[in-house]
Amino acid sequence: MKMKNGKKWMQGKVALVTGGDSGIGRAVCYCFALEGATVAFTYVKAQEDKDANDTIEMIKKAKSSAAKDPLAVPADLGFDENCKRVVDEVVKAYGRIDILINNAAEQYKSSSVEDIDEDRLLRVFRTNIFSYFFTTRHALKHMKEGSSIINTTSVNAYKGNAKLLDYTATKGAIVAFTRGLALQLATKGIRVNGVAPGPIWTPLIPASFDEEETANFGSQVPMKRAGQPIEVAPSYVFLACNVDSSYITGQVLHPNGGTVVNA
Repeated sequence: MKMKNGKKWMQGKVALVTGGDSGIGRAVCYCFALEGATVAFTYVKAQEDKDANDTIEMIKKAKSSAAKDPLAVPADLGFDENCKRVVDEVVKAYGRIDILINNAAEQYKSSSVEDIDEDRLLRVFRTNIFSYFFTTRHALKHMKEGSSIINTTSVNAYKGNAKLLDYTATKGAIVAFTRGLALQLATKGIRVNGVAPGPIWTPLIPASFDEEETANFGSQVPMKRAGQPIEVAPSYVFLACNVDSSYITGQVLHPNGGTVVNA
């Protein structure tokens, strides 16, 4: 997709995507590259090395000649100093950040709140919401008017999920974080929005659920199927582009296969 003058929508923009090595994050990196952005993303060292390398190659093939080469930064984003290091590396490479996608997440199934101990709760909250605070506060120093922050929440924040209680709680926190941060940054001309995917085929699914649950994944929504990451990524493109969404902040898009949420 190109603008009337032949430039792509994100040409000249620098985007940082946390958890960009696979699933929705990878699809966002790919679509941003297609639209002309220079893309950096984070991943978990060792367990996601192959995914990160595959994503780098995908971005290189998709990117425009005007964009710089992509950057993959290994990091455990649950800790403030690691988030600062990621931001510093991206800024050292590209000079600034125009688009921040807070997307890193992990989830574990449990049947009872009694099964969720302090260590697990801290682990899930560190990755899923602490990292959003940490990465944002460091990235903001390098963002200016016209920049955009997009946070990945979930349909579970709106409808609940009994088997993913701690994960669901973090996704609710992300909705509130998005709304509050949007109000903080409105006068600075930085828009903050969210995307709340429904059931989407990502590596988290077979890693989190048993064979039967995985086989039936997505069948409960009106469209009777799970979505693909590439069906979600355009929501991020829309929210990142001032041409498309300059009057939208503090809002959440819902690519979820038809589930109605009223919040």
